[in-house]
This record gives sequence, C-alpha cells and structure tokens, in this order.
Amino acid sequence: MLYALLTAVILVLAAKYVLLKTSLRQLADSFTEKVTLDTNTLIYTASHDRDLCRLAQSINAALRVLRQAHHRYTQGDRELKEAITNISHDLRTPLTAICGYLDLMRDSGLSAETRQYLGIIENRAAMMKQLTEELFSYSVILSHDPAEPAEEIAVNAVLEESIMGLFAEFDAHGITPEISIPETRVMRRADRAALSRIFSNLLMNAVKYSDGDFSVSMDSAGTVIFENTASRLTALQAERLFDRFYTVEQARNSTGLGLSIARTLTEQMGGRLESEFRAPRLRIIFSLPAEQNNAADTADTRA
Repeated sequence: MLYALLTAVILVLAAKYVLLKTSLRQLADSFTEKVTLDTNTLIYTASHDRDLCRLAQSINAALRVLRQAHHRYTQGDRELKEAITNISHDLRTPLTAICGYLDLMRDSGLSAETRQYLGIIENRAAMMKQLTEELFSYSVILSHDPAEPAEEIAVNAVLEESIMGLFAEFDAHGITPEISIPETRVMRRADRAALSRIFSNLLMNAVKYSDGDFSVSMDSAGTVIFENTASRLTALQAERLFDRFYTVEQARNSTGLGLSIARTLTEQMGGRLESEFRAPRLRIIFSLPAEQNNAADTADTRA
C-alpha cells in the first residue's frame, strides 16, 4: 500500500515537473518573440501555477517599460535627424550668400589690413559651410533606406583611387603612406560612391590623428587595415571615435561625424568597421562579408 502511494506521489510530481518545464519553455519563447518583434502583445501562460503567473506578470510589466523607453528613443532619434536636416538646410543658403559677397569684397580695393581680416572671415565661413554640408550629408545617410547594391566593383580599385585623391593631404602633413594592396581584383556588390566616401573618411582620420606615419593594407579577402601612430589619443577617446558628434581636443574644427558616417555606410552595405587601440598604435579595420562575392575568382579570368 505504501509503495503504491509513493509511486502515485512520484508520478504526480514528475507530471508537475514536466508541466513546469513546458510552461517555462513557453515563457522563454514568448519573451524572445515579444522582444524581437515589433508587437504590443504581452506574454501569456496557460499554466495555473501562481508563481509562474506572477513571473509572467512581472515580465509583462518590464516589457511595458522597455517599449515606452524604446518609443521615446525612436521618437527622439527621428526628431534629432529632422532637426539636423532642417538646421543644416537653413544654414546652407545664407552661408553660400556670405561666401559670394566675400568674393566680391576681395575684388574691390581694400587695404592690406582689411584683406587680412577678410581672409580670416573667409576661412571661418568656408569652415562653417563644410561643417554644414557634413551635417546635411549625415542626416541624408541616416534617413536613407539602402537598396540592394546593384553594382559589382573592385574594392581595391576604389581604395587606390581614394588614396591617390588624398595624396596631397598626406604630403602637406609630411606623411608618406605605406601601401599594400593586392593586384588581384577583390570584387563586391556595393555602392561605389558610399565605398569611396568610407575610404576617404578613414584616410582623412589618419591624416588628423597620425604622428607622421601611416599604413594601409588589404588582403585577398577584402579586409582593409588602416594603421598609424596616434600618441595624442587616449584609450577612452579611441573607444568613442565612431560616436556621432564626438570630437577630441585636436579635432575642434570637425563635427565628429566622419567616422560615424563611415560606419553607418559600412553597415548599410552589410560590412563591419571596427577600431583597435594599443597605445600608441591605432588600427581601423574595414571588411565586407565574403558571401557577397561570388565572382572574385572568375573576375581574374575576365581581366
């Protein structure tokens, strides 16, 4: 009799254990679904266990708070993008007019001292115009919904063009870049203009932070490494280089958007852009996924 009773108790406990595990698994799956999907539905459990029901209620309360925070973040981010677009657009017209009138003033008879002051004004106006254009470009990039890239391009060719386009900047800063790019074409489906913008921004970053040395290397898999000595950077500053609007002390004339734009464009094309800083060496690593390329090997036979 006792044996039968113990067996019944064990069977009941085993059944409750199985039901409990099933209910917990359903809660976990439901929680993952609610967090992943953009839905306002809440977690439901079919279990009548009071502790499980209390757990579901607590999770639902946390979900409501999380959704409210996400909504505020999304709304604030959208308003920020619209504000940047509107402000930069409103500034472009008067700045263009100011630059035009400054050109007219330079053509008139002015004293040497006045010309000196005029030159300072022109430099500041040109700087403001450049920063405004960068703000506008950033807002356009953020609001752009990238379509599937339709053009197959050689990444190393675009990199070479970008380096050549900025060679004068390197020379002006006394930098002789060390370049290692494979001759074999590394093909990717990508936006040529966006890729060129990415490389230009990364190269200008090297000019900005380099202590006088710079190297760029690319392997056959399409990974590009930009490396230079940057003794003026700290580890904390290096971690924030990709943050939008972040500038270090040496970059006061910048919006802090160059690397943020580069990362945004890279991610829109399915790539990755990361940094490594081991004082005093700064490395920025760019890569596009290999799965986008099915024609890298056949490209050489066509060349």
